[in-house]
Amino acid sequence: MLIRPTGQRPPLRLPAAVAAVAALLATASCGASGGRPPADAGTLSLAVQNTPNSFDPAQLLSGTQSYVWSALYDTLLTVDNKGELKPNAAESWAYSDDRETLTLTLREGMTFSGGAPVTAAAVKATLERTLSTPGPNSFTVASIDSVDAPDARTVVLHLKAPDGALLRSLAAAAGVIGDPETLDAERTALDPVGSGPYVLDGSTVNGSEYVLKKRDDYWNAKAYPFETVRMRVMKDRTAIVNALRSGSLNAASVEPTHVDQFKAGGFEVTYIDAVVVGMLSLSDRGGKVLEPLSDVRVRRAINMAFDREKIVEQLLRGAGEPTRQVFSPKGEAYDPALERAYTYDPAAAKKLLAEAGYPDGFAVRMPSLFFTKPFEPTVAQALGEIGIEVAWDPTPPQNSASSISSQKYGMLLQIEGLNAAPIEVKNSLDPKGPRNVFGTRDPGLTEMLDQANAVGDPTRAAALYKRINAFLVENAWYAPIFYSGRNWVTADGVEFLGDGSNLFNSIRAFGVSD
Repeated sequence: MLIRPTGQRPPLRLPAAVAAVAALLATASCGASGGRPPADAGTLSLAVQNTPNSFDPAQLLSGTQSYVWSALYDTLLTVDNKGELKPNAAESWAYSDDRETLTLTLREGMTFSGGAPVTAAAVKATLERTLSTPGPNSFTVASIDSVDAPDARTVVLHLKAPDGALLRSLAAAAGVIGDPETLDAERTALDPVGSGPYVLDGSTVNGSEYVLKKRDDYWNAKAYPFETVRMRVMKDRTAIVNALRSGSLNAASVEPTHVDQFKAGGFEVTYIDAVVVGMLSLSDRGGKVLEPLSDVRVRRAINMAFDREKIVEQLLRGAGEPTRQVFSPKGEAYDPALERAYTYDPAAAKKLLAEAGYPDGFAVRMPSLFFTKPFEPTVAQALGEIGIEVAWDPTPPQNSASSISSQKYGMLLQIEGLNAAPIEVKNSLDPKGPRNVFGTRDPGLTEMLDQANAVGDPTRAAALYKRINAFLVENAWYAPIFYSGRNWVTADGVEFLGDGSNLFNSIRAFGVSD
């Protein structure tokens, strides 16, 4: 069932500092920035918004931090700039018929930066450590029951149950290969012995600037054309733009207001149309702390409260598009037909609230996070117009993750980086997933999830992901509002190679231009 009410659009009140929207979006969506070519044409210079928390394989975080660690470590698989899963350190892989055993064959001749060979035993040691160590990646490999290394090049993963996200996970943090001799060493957190194409140079200043030097003995050196990569930790978007202009950086994602001047200055500009999704996560679907959300009519009413087109036009200044779904528009779960759901209609929303037993609306508290602040007045206004009164609890940046996972808040405003459908499904819909805060279950959805995990044919899997997406829209598990894009600016000598199909932050998204 699709909800298709219609209505009039009242004026939209905007935050005073509209320019801050794109700045915080860039941070929330984990974008990187850069500048005019340095004197050394063999150098790629980027900015990362977040200091890498650790280079310990069990503690690696996504976001701009992955620009650094993905250059220090190889992953078993990789996703290319068109979003296709490809061999990497593992030259091939194969599932058993029941999809509960995954066998990977490693390439010959790979070495760690310390000189030791990269073997199946190293893969086994890294995976087992990630499985047993509390951290951000233990959930992504939780389907693995045991790991075998029958010979130096063969890794066998025995699964508890089929896991449709596992291959994609092995192309990210869960698939890194660490040196088993140094995994537990103190140095690993700051200066690891890695399996990747680069090593940290002695001029690196932890927390400030990471200087990476290319390894001469790396097996796939041709995929990394830059001899040196410099990554500076820069949170200030104005400082990043100035660095781009001055030439101390040579690639950047910039705000829409800066695009024309960079084009006029001879820079190349590439627009990626969907990098993050802005949404309300209607997490407490069982009504544990926010009883109204247990009624699907309330969740649908919330979806009708937003004038998505006007928000994109005025708040994002056109650098995005409205959406009613949480999956990437370039992914297999996306269905254009679902964009006909939930047309903006406050009157119809109020009627649904009354039918659900809330004719006067209700009050809700949400955490005010550093990346949601520019959107909070608009969201509060839209919900207020249908009778839902919003109060925002100031939340320090260091408490953002804990506030989201605390079960204190039944509803959350979130700006989430987009990912491949299998990863999104696992993280958001699995009852133990980090984004399914209240562990919501539904028998019909569980059946679809099990089918999607077990199917090997990509076409059949895509059809199942579309059904899952339709279930989420019809049952209003979320209230998606917009996709936001990103403008990449590159100077002479550097080319941005992506089209938005792969949103994992890796320096393989950059090449040398003619």
